Amino acid sequence: MANIGLEASDQLEVMRLHVDAALEALVEEELENDAGQVAELCASMLLAGGKRLRPLLILLAHEIAGGQDADEVMPLALAFELIHTATLVHDDINDEASMRRGVETIHSRAGLAKAVIAGDWLFVQGFGLGGRYEEKIVRLMAKCCADIAVAEFHQLDHVLNLATSPEDYLSIVRGKTAGPFASGCHAAGLVAGLSEQQAAGLGRFGMELGVAFQLVDDLLDLRGDERMGKPRGADVIEGKMTLPLIHALTLSHGKERQRLADIIEDFDDNDFDELMRLLERSDSLSYAEILVRTHLERAVLELDAFPDSQAKNLMLHVTNYVMDRHL
Repeated sequence: MANIGLEASDQLEVMRLHVDAALEALVEEELENDAGQVAELCASMLLAGGKRLRPLLILLAHEIAGGQDADEVMPLALAFELIHTATLVHDDINDEASMRRGVETIHSRAGLAKAVIAGDWLFVQGFGLGGRYEEKIVRLMAKCCADIAVAEFHQLDHVLNLATSPEDYLSIVRGKTAGPFASGCHAAGLVAGLSEQQAAGLGRFGMELGVAFQLVDDLLDLRGDERMGKPRGADVIEGKMTLPLIHALTLSHGKERQRLADIIEDFDDNDFDELMRLLERSDSLSYAEILVRTHLERAVLELDAFPDSQAKNLMLHVTNYVMDRHL
């Protein structure tokens, strides 16, 4: 699928356009099958853009594993993108978000009941595609989705919980964000014919990359980045305990810790500069950056098991992209 001769970013863009075209074809088929408003609402979210990082990694993992025909793994790539979009629809309900990727959220337009059903529809479509594969791959997908639900419960239990530990945080991230990266890469390796042990290496790559990706999201939320598609500090407003906050609470003492706790528990945008000063004082942003590099280094080491190839170069390019997002 990779196009030799093009720059890495251009090759990834070509692949992304292939994924977009396949998603558009899927939506069009559902509309022809009288899926009606639910398909239209889901299409507005599904086709609103996005990096398509999960399906791209699945296509690349399949290729690095020796897969020759991208068509045999494309349904799996689309399945994970549909499931990811389903979680976003449900997340937006929980977070009471009004916009996503520059588009009004489904529950804002159509109400809570239809948004819940739309998310369910996306999950079903995803599993319909994933169900074409052998049982061990379907089991991987099912466990991935179950882990997302467990992590969501865990995250809700830790909203504004100042006792949240780094271990709690990483457990949530591994289930909710990194798990789909890991499961998708692992499953793609199996589709390409790798042994379970070899495919699990691709899964570990995806897990490490996914943790780093979430840590960068935490940093971008605090520093502000228009590419996030949401206002600066949205996670703080929603009471999410991200790693920089957890680290700062752990290292701060006395009045300084009390002030940090007060800001987190009753956040106002006017407090943002003071919050950032407190985070800088405890080196919490630098700590998160160090962890990003550590997890990406671990991800790259997992690729050493595979011979050099165009797909491997592109996977390394993706790891660099994740690192560069917060610079």
